[in-house]
Amino acid sequence: MRPSATAFSEMPTGKAYIGWWGNMGSPAQKGIYQYSQSSYKQRAFAGAFRGYLFNGYKRLASQAPYFALPFAAGYGVYVWANHTAEYLESKAGHHHEGGGH
Repeated sequence: MRPSATAFSEMPTGKAYIGWWGNMGSPAQKGIYQYSQSSYKQRAFAGAFRGYLFNGYKRLASQAPYFALPFAAGYGVYVWANHTAEYLESKAGHHHEGGGH
């Protein structure tokens, strides 16, 4: 049985698609097609805002119960807590709780 050949870390041999470390002396590339369009004809955002007026509103309206109701509940708790804290720190609040200053 013959042992396998030792692998050396060196430049590739034979047909290499692209040269070694920037040496572009390889055969010409075949089968690669590149298409382009004039920059005057490209309209990446054509109709984006007009389409968002209807579709975006419909999407936001369908998701509103999932973010609007929890936000409203949290804001209500925040307002109630601030109002209660202001009352309890006032003279009337101290008198109502039985504390005196």
